[in-house]
Amino acid sequence: MKKTFVFIFVAALALCAPQLSEAQATKDAKEANKLARDGAEASKNQEWEKAVDLLRKATALDHKYAPNLAAVFQQRAYAAATNQQFQDAINDYGEAIKISPEDARIYEQRAAVEMKLNDMDKALADYSEAIKIKPNEVRYYGYRSYIYEVKGDIKNSMADADKVLKLDPKNQEAISRKKRLETLQSLRATPAPPAPAASAKTSPAAARSPHKP
Repeated sequence: MKKTFVFIFVAALALCAPQLSEAQATKDAKEANKLARDGAEASKNQEWEKAVDLLRKATALDHKYAPNLAAVFQQRAYAAATNQQFQDAINDYGEAIKISPEDARIYEQRAAVEMKLNDMDKALADYSEAIKIKPNEVRYYGYRSYIYEVKGDIKNSMADADKVLKLDPKNQEAISRKKRLETLQSLRATPAPPAPAASAKTSPAAARSPHKP
């Protein structure tokens, strides 16, 4: 009798477990939805700390709200960059990338701020990541070509200018850059003329020597 009772009790628990799990899931979904709505409202009012906190909680309950959290980090980063708080902006773009690492636009936005700080190496790395994600985006090659040019890397700048022109043959910025780079390339290839031979009359050392009275 006792064994039969235990069996029935365990069977009842097994039947109830899915119902309890579904009830908890429904409760979490409702709570996540409310947190996400409140977070969106806080974001609209530019209450960034509140928005981030609410959307973090919503995402913890339901991961479908993760893109919303990434968007708030992007919005806060943009606001910080507008106020010239560049390092704060970079930090927030970094948080957004952690959540949405396949969003090329975030890398582009962070690169723009890094260029403001004249950190060309990091900007170059971010544009390269963006290109990996969206290899046919003309804009990314254009910016990377510009950075290479600033760094004096004619070869890679030219290669990216060529990629731009392959995707957009009438791109005037790439056409101008390529002409400029070709001129620089030809100047570097031209050997410098030999220096004139120094003489007693023309050498600076002779000019500085005192004359005999």
